[in-house]
Parts: sequence; structure tokens; C-alpha cells
Amino acid sequence: MNEGPLIVQSDKTLLLEADHLLADQCRHEIAPFAELERAPEHIHTYRLTPLGLWNARAAGHDAEGVIDVLLRYSRYPVPHALLIDVAETMDRYGRLQLRKHPAHGLVLHAFDTAVLEEVLRSKKVEPLVGARIDKDSVVVHPSERGHLKQVLLKLGWPADDVAGYVDGEAHPIALVEDGWAMRDYQRQAAQGFWDGGSGVVVLPCGAGKTIVGAAAMAIAQATTLILVTNTVAARQWRDELLRRTTLTEDEIGEYSGARKEIRPVTIATYQVMTTKRKGVYNHLELFDARDWGLIVYDEVHLLPAPIFRFTADIQARRRLGLTATLVREDGREGDVFSLIGPKRYDAPWKDIEHQGYIAPADCVEVRVTLDDRERLLYATAEPEDRYRLAASSDRKTRVVDALLRRHADEQVLVIGQYLDQLHELAEHLDAAVITGETTVKARQELFEQFRTGEVRVLVVSKVANFSVDLPEASVAIQVSGSFGSRQEEAQRLGRVLRPKADGRTARFYAVVARDTVDADFAAHRQRFLAEQGYAYRIVDADEILAGDTD
Repeated sequence: MNEGPLIVQSDKTLLLEADHLLADQCRHEIAPFAELERAPEHIHTYRLTPLGLWNARAAGHDAEGVIDVLLRYSRYPVPHALLIDVAETMDRYGRLQLRKHPAHGLVLHAFDTAVLEEVLRSKKVEPLVGARIDKDSVVVHPSERGHLKQVLLKLGWPADDVAGYVDGEAHPIALVEDGWAMRDYQRQAAQGFWDGGSGVVVLPCGAGKTIVGAAAMAIAQATTLILVTNTVAARQWRDELLRRTTLTEDEIGEYSGARKEIRPVTIATYQVMTTKRKGVYNHLELFDARDWGLIVYDEVHLLPAPIFRFTADIQARRRLGLTATLVREDGREGDVFSLIGPKRYDAPWKDIEHQGYIAPADCVEVRVTLDDRERLLYATAEPEDRYRLAASSDRKTRVVDALLRRHADEQVLVIGQYLDQLHELAEHLDAAVITGETTVKARQELFEQFRTGEVRVLVVSKVANFSVDLPEASVAIQVSGSFGSRQEEAQRLGRVLRPKADGRTARFYAVVARDTVDADFAAHRQRFLAEQGYAYRIVDADEILAGDTD
């Protein structure tokens, strides 16, 4: 037995002692292949999953390295069966390979004949393949390339896709490093994506994912379709590309509810792409509107199902997914893996913080107690109404008031889920509010006023979760959220992680009603950030109201 911080168990759970001297170092080394499940005060629980191990394998980690980490940090002997399972699971990735054959086009090739025989017996594989070429290869219908990868992943034999890509229509794009320089990790991320062919780059909010996208475009030198969460994000992408590349305004089109421009670089919103008319997704034709050389999926963890379905049909195009977290609350991480591509680059949040590119953050959970009236309402409410009641407690308004007084000289975002709660808060605080009902023009004006300091406090709904660049924001106060969404928690913290000119720490407050589902959801929401090394201090609302904490 050594004194390591990790306990590795045969059920594939890893228990990490959070207070151990080597805990941070261990967390960093297991992050590429283990997923955090629970993060209470002292013992954090991680789990080894096939998808996590396959993503690690695709990103260049081998079984020997994973096993070495487990052995090095484990306090007790690691179960031998688990080590064998890790090696065998990682070895499954790439035993099947999609490749180009000089005579037969796209084929599925096996490095193990028995594996090919096994998958060809599946009724789901049968309609996706053609004639058997030899004992190790079978023809694949080119239009079924993505669907086959999805099926093979579910069968437990993820294929390594090395079949290559069409170049697409050439278009000159170059970076213009005038007054700025690409960071090493951005360059490595773009090159890692390109070398891998297609896949996902995972970087913290505020770490410059747009720059990675621009760098990938400069490598591709081809027409590019960029898919983003909303029109505000589309215009931020356009402004960033105009600032960082040789592209001109005439070369960049916006395809949104307001405009339908198709140009060499076209930025489209997920919302317009998934708009149905008479049961048909008419705008998905945009995927075929030009001979795209590259498709960029911003915030790939939010990809809607119709985009997944169409992505399955365009596997000959290079695809780059950008995100701060691969966590999907709908469990479709496997579809991201098979259809966009595996994780090609992943930088832990704390690594980027230590390099000074994102601000350090202090995360505080402020617990309020419902008053007698609210407790009775909560106790007698239907289960589906309880979260709204707890999340919208009037007690939270007093806490927000106190926090705003505490941070009177800083730019503050008050973030929530329920529109009536947000409008009441905005009226109480005499602050501007931005929701889905706010026009794009009004949003942009308010965001600009916030950036210049003309507006100090903004009350925002989930429309501000993604792709909104507000470097001046240094404090976020979250009063309610999308139930237990880990991805949303990460994005909301990301609103305040842009580095501050004076180097100060960002503050992220989650105001939570104790003894309710609000507290349960908060614990779940914090899991991803705990995995990245952020710890929540828990304080009582009375301390905030009394001004006793720092």
C-alpha cells in the first residue's frame, strides 16, 4: 500500500481523496479518461466508461499510460481484472477501420477477422454495407459512412475513420496576427484537429475557441460553414473573423432568422437550421448549398438532433466541434464521437488559468432558507412545480441585493431560468433584462453598454449562456438554472472567466434554497466544474446579509 490519493475499485469507480496533497495532480492525470460522477466535500467519485477510454485513445493516450496513472496514484493494489478491462476496452478502438480502397471505394477493414464477422451478423449493420471483398474487408455505401459509425459504436467496436475527406471548394483564408499572437494551445488544438481529420476541441470558456476555428479555416483554405447557437453569436464570429483573418465582409454570410446569405464563409444558427415547415427541415439544404471544405460546430455539446441526422450524411466533409465541455444531458456524447469525431484536444481549465489566459474564480454556493409560507407551498406542491417554487424564492432577492452592494464597483451578471423571476429582479434592481424575447439589436446594444461600463448590472436568461463575449463581467449571481445541467453551470461560470486587466479573481455565486430539489440540482450542476478543479464554498445567506464573509 502507498499513500496515494486514489482508490481504484473493481466496479470501475475511482475514489479521489479531495484533500490529499496529490489530489490536484491526480485529478489532472485521470481527467482525459475518467468522468466525475459525484463531488461532495472529501471524496470525489469518478467512473471509467468505454466512451471515455475510447476518447482518450483517439486523443493519443494508450492503455499503458492509463494503467500507469492508476497504479501510480492508487492507495491499494488495483484489481487485476480492471486493468485487463481497461486494456481490452481501449484496444477495441481501431480494430475496425473505415478506409478508401483503390478499386472498391469506401470499405470497412478489420485487423481482426472475427470482429468483422461479429459485426456483420448485426441486422443493423447489414443494410449499411455491400459486397464482401475478402475475409477482412467489406464495401460500405458512402452515404452510410456516418450511420455505420454510429451503429459500430453501439456494438462496442468504434471504427477509426481514415477514409479521408473531399477538399471542398478552395478559398484563400489566412490569419492576420496584427497586435496579437496565437497561443501555443490554440495552435496545438487546430493542428491536432487537422492531423486527426475531424473531431472535437475542448477548451474553457474564454480561452479563444473562435481563434482555433479561424486557425483550422486557415489550414483548410476552403469554403466553410459555421453553425452557432444564436444570431448574437453569429455576429461575434463574423467580427472576430474580420479582425483575425484576411476575410472581408463580402466573403462572410449570415444565415439566420434575419438574413439568408450564402457566401464562401457562411455562419448559420442552429435555430434556423432546425426550423420545420410542413414537417420538412428546409434549411438543412444549406449543408449542400456549396461544396464546403470545412464545417465548424460551435458549442457542439448543444447540437440538435436534426443536425446530428444530417451530419451522418456528410462524413466526407471535415468537421470541427468546439466546446467547453463534452457533457450532454441527453446522453448523446456517443453521437458526437461517431458523427463529429473523437476528442482531438482537451485543455483542463486550471491549466489555462495557470497560464494567465482565463481568470481564477471563487465559486460560492449561498444557501437560503424558505420562509414558513414558501415552505408550506413547496411541501404541498406537485413534484413538477417544486423546483420553480424553490428556485424563485423571494429570499434570493435579498441575497442578490447584498451581493450587488458588496461588488458595487464591478460589472455583474444576474442569471436565471424563469422569465417572471428575472423581470421581477430587473424591476427591483432597476436593471436591464435580456431574455429570448429581447430583439437581437436590443441585445447587442445592451451587451455593448455593459462592455463600456454604461450599464453595470445585467439580468439575463439562458440566452446569455453561450457565445457571448463579455470580458468586463467579473461577478455572476445565479438564482435559477436548467434543473441539474452541468453544461449550463460551466457556461455560466465561463461568462466571468475572461482575464481581468487588474488580475482580480472572478466571483461566481449560486443562490440555492436548502432542503429542496434546488439544492439537489445544484449538487449535480457542480459536477463538471469540480472535475476541472473548482471547489464551491458553501455559506449561509445570513452571513452574506450580515456582511461577514469576504
